Amino acid sequence: MQGCLRIAIVGYGTAGQAAALFLSAQGHRLSIFEQAPTLGPVGAGFLLQPTGLGVLDRLGLSKAILERGQRIERLYGATPRGRRVMDMCYRDHAPDCFGLGLTRGSLFGVLHDAYGGAADIATGTRIDGIEGGDSLRDSEGRSHGPFDLIVVADGAHSRLRGHCPDNVRRQTLYPWGALWCLLPAESWAYPDQLQQRYAGTREMIGMLPVGQRTEHEGRWLTFYFSVPGDKLDNFDAAALAQLRERVAVLWPEVEPLLATLATPEQMHRARYRDVLLREPAHGKVVYLGDAAHAMSPQLGQGVNMALLDAEALADALAQSPGIADAMQLYRDKRRAHLAIYQRLSRWLTPWFQSERNSLAGLRDIGFGPLGRFALTRGHMLRILTGTKQSWWH
Repeated sequence: MQGCLRIAIVGYGTAGQAAALFLSAQGHRLSIFEQAPTLGPVGAGFLLQPTGLGVLDRLGLSKAILERGQRIERLYGATPRGRRVMDMCYRDHAPDCFGLGLTRGSLFGVLHDAYGGAADIATGTRIDGIEGGDSLRDSEGRSHGPFDLIVVADGAHSRLRGHCPDNVRRQTLYPWGALWCLLPAESWAYPDQLQQRYAGTREMIGMLPVGQRTEHEGRWLTFYFSVPGDKLDNFDAAALAQLRERVAVLWPEVEPLLATLATPEQMHRARYRDVLLREPAHGKVVYLGDAAHAMSPQLGQGVNMALLDAEALADALAQSPGIADAMQLYRDKRRAHLAIYQRLSRWLTPWFQSERNSLAGLRDIGFGPLGRFALTRGHMLRILTGTKQSWWH
């Protein structure tokens, strides 16, 4: 596309940050709006997959991100009695394939430092609506625009998703959530593995090495424990004591690491949505990241999908003569890949986080053997690495 476009980006999370880097490099004039009064990361540690690493490499940021993260070679999940449920090694997908455990702060910092226009971001500005298809209205009633393109990247709880109500097919809140915190990793025995323990479908514990933590020494882990959503808001001192008791029973080697948890406020709460749009672009408005396709964290693809969205949008704009053509190309680039992961996420979640405990027996018996057959193992590795582009090939 020839010429400089005036583009608004709503939200300065991963999708918004990556879009800002790609689009500013193309010479477009950006206006970025972030509702938080100060810029910073939100959310638990996560696993960056080869797909997300590829996008960061294209942005010239792979060296910086590798220095901050922790290389992950294996995903291992078992029952408290030791029955293996998941066991996948990245090298079985490709010889030098790996994931990268990261804190949100590390990724935020790398992307933020790379963006030269950060000083001009409008912080403390909550965008509540879209007017006339090309302008924005904030919570103070002020209008911003018009813009040639509006990029909505305001997360899973997007205020702007309903701009075109008929475009929203699903935006339900998952009944399950999680409690999480960061723990020192020096004494942890599995520095290059994502380890999980499953007790039925009602309790799941995870330990993900995430490397460095901004403004802290040493290496760190993200600890998470699945919890019914209605219990998150009422998580108090008694609930924290109960959580520690359950960890001691289900995974004794983790319990000593929780010694520093003295108050329930040290545990962060996370809720998840299942979001499905009929189209990720409508007129001059395009949705990226969780605003377009929030899903359960079971597949660990949220950040990676946000990075891929930003890359695909920039490519579509570069390869198209006009906005309408670019939006169609963007839809085509992301449709199949997103559809696969949204359906898989929706299908897999009840097997790991739900009240349907009867599924746990089938999961514990069946998932391990499936992971050892060459055909199904190949599919499972492609799902893990974010590289599955079709159902059968």
